[in-house]
Amino acid sequence: MTVADVEELLPEADRDFLAAAGYDYTIDRIGEQIHVVIRNFPLPLYKPQSADLLIIVPNGYPNAKLDMFWTFPDVSLPTGGIPLRADVHEQYGGRNWQRWSRHLADGAWRPGVDNLRSYMTTVKTELAKGF
Repeated sequence: MTVADVEELLPEADRDFLAAAGYDYTIDRIGEQIHVVIRNFPLPLYKPQSADLLIIVPNGYPNAKLDMFWTFPDVSLPTGGIPLRADVHEQYGGRNWQRWSRHLADGAWRPGVDNLRSYMTTVKTELAKGF
């Protein structure tokens, strides 16, 4: 896949956000989905304190909402327990990703308004809960 092909996978606003945030990331097409992997995403309330973070962008985005996120390797609470609703694993790109089942409330996704930037705020808010 060429640089131009990758650039077409996400809207420019999302690519600009990822670059401005300073994330080390990759963008790949997997079937009908786009996989955004942010390497070494900080997880200060968990063990390990950083992991790769996967966001799956569905066909139809940005009208279709982003939902859930995944980490690799597995992330645990400081006590060693599994974070709430993060006990399922799914295979993507040859890796066994830990799925964090976190969902936006009905109507919380605003098609054409919300994007990767607003969704990452949701991800960070969920992770800041520490459970």
